[in-house]
Amino acid sequence: MDYNLHTHTKRCHHASGEAEDYVLAAIKGGMRVYGFSDHVPQQFPDGRESGYRVPMAEGAAYCEEIRALREKYKDKIDIRIGFELEYYPLYFEQMLRNAIGFGAEYLILGQHFIHNEHPGGRYVINPHNEKEHLLVYVDTVIEAIRTGVFTYVAHPDIFQYNIHAPEYEESMRRLCVAARENSTPLEINFLGIRDKRIYPNTVFWKIAGEEKAPVTFGLDAHQTEDACDRASLAIAQSLVEKYKLNYIGMPKIIDIRSL
Repeated sequence: MDYNLHTHTKRCHHASGEAEDYVLAAIKGGMRVYGFSDHVPQQFPDGRESGYRVPMAEGAAYCEEIRALREKYKDKIDIRIGFELEYYPLYFEQMLRNAIGFGAEYLILGQHFIHNEHPGGRYVINPHNEKEHLLVYVDTVIEAIRTGVFTYVAHPDIFQYNIHAPEYEESMRRLCVAARENSTPLEINFLGIRDKRIYPNTVFWKIAGEEKAPVTFGLDAHQTEDACDRASLAIAQSLVEKYKLNYIGMPKIIDIRSL
């Protein structure tokens, strides 16, 4: 693996280390393409800003910092500038304008909430018992895929629900079919592997293998030592082999500046 498009910075307040240190670690680890995709700034109508995002006041500086690093290390590595962005129907157009206006080149979808996050949104990693919430999550991700603006879907298996319920398999199969039909890769997320989270979810990846959905890898780096993560790579590769996943390697980057 010589690519990664999923890296966070300390600007989101839940990652650490300087952006340049990630670049240096990536170069040392043999990375060829390295993308930064911190959480896109967003201010809700009541003035609230989510605490896990890059602040609105730092959006342009984030892109400028990564752009300067790209120039500095252009002979050693190909650095890309992106954001991780949710698809919230009420705010999507504004969030997309923010990302482009700040200077981002690509987006990955990371759906952390349903029902537009604020006010009244539901965090998807918390346990859910309501079938309606599962359907909203899957329908929202499918709608996002169909916009054609996302390079790939980060941690698509993040939604916490009874994985043995028939509606779980039915819903996630719809998601995987949409990914295949729209040629949008699904990410095996290395943070989930490193932290032993509820994802990667083997039930989900079994379905993805059956539906031949395109699959890619993402480090979801939050510390400089995550900048290559060979230990998680071995586990991700074992999932590819076990479930006969349609692993495509580095995804084709969708340049949002040309949309």
